[in-house]
Amino acid sequence: MSQLVTIIDYGSGNLRSAAKAFERASREVDAMADVQVTSDPDLVRRADRIVLPGVGAFADCRAGLDAVTGMVEVLHERVIRSGVPFLGICVGMQLMADEGREKAVTKGLGWIPGAVVRLEPAGDLKVPHMGWNTLRFHQSHPLLAGIPDGDAGLHAYFVHSYHLATTRPQDLVATADYGQQVTAIVGRDNLLGTQFHPEKSQTLGLGLIGNFLRWKP
Repeated sequence: MSQLVTIIDYGSGNLRSAAKAFERASREVDAMADVQVTSDPDLVRRADRIVLPGVGAFADCRAGLDAVTGMVEVLHERVIRSGVPFLGICVGMQLMADEGREKAVTKGLGWIPGAVVRLEPAGDLKVPHMGWNTLRFHQSHPLLAGIPDGDAGLHAYFVHSYHLATTRPQDLVATADYGQQVTAIVGRDNLLGTQFHPEKSQTLGLGLIGNFLRWKP
């Protein structure tokens, strides 16, 4: 029986490329996924797995999410109360924080303690951080199975000016080095978020998505 994977459409995110990456990963790992891009809270309520993408400014993404009637409530119901596997991507990951501090302070979903703050890399490195980086895993996680890290590991694609500065070490799953320690993956329980774009990260991204489709928190 096929599982329902919903990618939330709230006017932000690389929805087409994300959907295609999930469909490809589903075929490669034989996960039998029905991938749906949707702004319908009722469909999200029936989902077996939920994906929240996001690009742009934190405040704009939060406003877009709030503008979809009932969506924030359904996310809290299904993800927090029912424990449905959840993946946040880029700003979708940042929205898991307590707040974002881009231009003004904007309230997040409050799922991962911490704030989204501007990158401050050492040296002459530019912001936004844009390009390919290897990761360093700070803890084991089922979604990292079969993915090597370190200098000889696989590369992830980043494009961002802010990252989620976690307040609890146990929520920090992986980092990247860009003149500072950059939060790359956060997670707890049934929640996972990536600052990088798995749908653009080739082998690493497909491996992570495939693991997400088979994940049983």
